This record gives sequence, structure tokens and C-alpha cells, in this order.
Amino acid sequence: MRSKSGRVVYRCTECGQAQPKWGGQCGGCGLWNTLVEEVEAPAPSRRQVGYAGVAEASVPVALAEVSLEALARLGSGLAELDRVLGGGVVPGSAILLGGDPGIGKSTLLLQTLAFLGKSARTLYVTGEESLSQVSLRAHRLGLDGHDIQALAETSLERILGTANQHKPEVLVVDSIQTVYSEALQSAPGSVGQVRECAAQLVRHAKQSSTTVFLVGHVTKEGALAGPRVLEHMVDTVLYFEGDASSRYRVVRSFKNRFGAVNELGVFAMTETGLKEVRNPSAIFLSRGDEDMPGSIVTVTREGSRPLLVEVQALVDESHLQAPRRLVVGMEMNRLAMLLAVLHRHGGVPVAAQDVFVNLVGGVRLTETAGDLAVACAVVSSFRDRPVPGDWVIFGELGLNGEIRPVPHGEERLREAAKHGFKHALVPAKNAPKQGVAGLSVMPAKNLREAINAL
Repeated sequence: MRSKSGRVVYRCTECGQAQPKWGGQCGGCGLWNTLVEEVEAPAPSRRQVGYAGVAEASVPVALAEVSLEALARLGSGLAELDRVLGGGVVPGSAILLGGDPGIGKSTLLLQTLAFLGKSARTLYVTGEESLSQVSLRAHRLGLDGHDIQALAETSLERILGTANQHKPEVLVVDSIQTVYSEALQSAPGSVGQVRECAAQLVRHAKQSSTTVFLVGHVTKEGALAGPRVLEHMVDTVLYFEGDASSRYRVVRSFKNRFGAVNELGVFAMTETGLKEVRNPSAIFLSRGDEDMPGSIVTVTREGSRPLLVEVQALVDESHLQAPRRLVVGMEMNRLAMLLAVLHRHGGVPVAAQDVFVNLVGGVRLTETAGDLAVACAVVSSFRDRPVPGDWVIFGELGLNGEIRPVPHGEERLREAAKHGFKHALVPAKNAPKQGVAGLSVMPAKNLREAINAL
């Protein structure tokens, strides 16, 4: 099928593969209902340079001979954001920030530009709001608008022309799905437009040493909208997470060429914008004064930061033929494995019981250090015997009932001692040789030893 402007194709929004006819399933990645109609633009007569800008020479060079330049990072004014970025904003980097609608992406970047504008030239490009709306938000947040240059534009060519003329050191594009290139005939937000606009903005960042922040939309599944290559082109990918009913927001790093991944920054949404939470563990430890069965505190690790998290378990007699297993904050398969180990090596029969597990505060347990805490919480609820509130438990549980050590054990113990915990049940190999001040450490080699210590 052809139109006056070009050939109509159906392109997958996930992998970017094009096919001439619509189908329910993409032939490239195998996903369903991801094909969208767009007009294929003619191939450009001249091929663009790479994402990293113009190559210096087509001659291979030994890495030892490449001159190393120290990265002079810029402080964003928010220590939690600097932590996620690896120590600050790197000049010439491309940063992609995604999140649900209304989570605070524009607020965070507007606050960042207000601080960076005091010492650097900034430009805020909005494609979703008018300049009066952006000015109204800045006024509500109490920001000084004199340090922020704003532009309401969606044309990529005009955005780059303005950037080349004013030469900002920090450029924010809100959002990449609203920007379109006049060289392509497809609609804004399509796979081709997002890929080409992002490629040219990243190329501009590398050539001019401009830090570019790209705001990205997310799908209903929570993934960044657009082609997957978008995340490969940029240097850093940040996700803004949070519950609409909670005032706390979490910025998580999923990719960072200039720092550690899986780093975590915690903010609180207030009337005057986002405020840093210097002690995130206090958020997830809102326990009552009375010790309750099935409630245990563990120490998980997000990036380079240890976090104290409360694990809650409820075990009740099931009246169904197939007992229910519900979990919030960890994988269901992991819970099924822990219950099987409890039955086989711990002597705790929960096959006929409904088991519910929840991690307080919306934290996700992505590492195995919380296995022992989850198992002990299930035992505590099953026996209706509370664990003292000054206990902290962590460790990985093996299929043979052994308790395996976890990384950074001593750092986890120091974090627990800092928050007033008095006793710690940990793997035997994580027990410190010189101890931790104010903390009684009880090592355990297997699951039965841990259960007997409760």
C-alpha cells in the first residue's frame, strides 16, 4: 500500500521491526498488539554520524595511549539525585528520566535547573505545557525564574537551532515523545520519530559537551515507551517510582555509564517541591510499640546504600482446596521455594495454610539477603510468637536448609546498630570477628538453628 508521501508500514513499538501488513503478533520480538501504522520516510541521501558525534580518526588506538580526562561533575542541588547519578551531573552526558504521569519528573528537573542556573547556562524545552504553565509551577515551588531559560517547542530542528545559538550547558527536553523531526513523515511519538530525535539530541550532547535530560513516557506496564534502542543510546536511565497515595518518591538508576547501577534516591513530595530524605530507613520502619507475630526487620541493599525494611507475614488456616500464596515486594516463585525449604528442613508444615507476605513501604526485595527474614516471619506468624522488635535478621537460604553469607554483611550490621537494634541473626560467615558496638550478633549455619534462636 502506498500513499502520496510514502509507503505505509506497521512497526513494532518494542523492537522497531517493520512489516508490510498488520498482524496481531510481531514477527521480530513475538509480542502481541505492538504494531502501529506509520508512513515510512525515504532513506536520507547522506548518512548521519554516529551517536557519539564525529569520529576523530578511523585509525585504531591503544587504550593505554588514550588521554584520561577527569570528569568535573556538576552538583544538582539535590544530594539524593547526585547519589543516583554517581556523584553529580557529567557534562556531555545524555540522561533519560521516565516515570508515571504526575509522579514529579518535571518538578524534579525544574528544581535541578533552578540550582544549576546559578552557575551554568540552562534551557528548559517543554512540548507538553505552555510557558505560562511552567512559570506558574516555578512560582508555586518558590524557584527563581531568572536563572531558567524556557522554550515551548516540539520541532527538533528548531530546538537544536536554539541550542546552537544560545549554547546552554544543561538542556532539558520534556518530553521526547512530543518532539518530531521534519525529515520524517511519521507522527510524534512513533518509533521512528523517537529514535531519530533521541539520536540527534544525544549527538548534540556529545559534540557540544551539553548535558541533556530527556523526559520519557512509560507504558501501562511501567516500561519506557518507544523503541528499546532509546535506552541504549543514552548514558543514564533513571526511573521515577512512587505510589500516588504516598508522599514519598524513589528515583532508581537502571543504567549508568558514570556510576553504579541500582542506586536509589528517596524524596518526599511537599507543597514546595521535592525534598531529600536523608534517612530512608526511617520511612520503612514505622512499626508500632507492641511486638506483633510475623513482623521482622531485615537489611537489604539498594546500590551502595543499606536499607532497613520491615517484612510482614500472615499465616492462616486455608478453607480452599488450593491454599493461597500472595506476596507483595518479592517474586512469588521465591516465596514458594522458601516455604518448601521451611517444610523440608525446618519442620514447619504450611502446605495447608494461606501465606501472605508484604514488604512495608513499597520496597522490592531484589536480592537474596531477605530470605532468612521472610522464612522467620512465616514461622513467627505460624506459631503466633512475636520476634522482639530490637532484632534484625538477614541471610540467604539454600535449598538444603543452609544459610549462606551475603555481601557487605558488616556494613549491614553497622546500619542496624545505628538505628538502635540490639540483636542480629545472621549467617555464620557474616559474623564479624571484632563485633559491632551495641549489637549482639547470633550466627546460624542452617535453618533449624535460626528457628531455634527465635
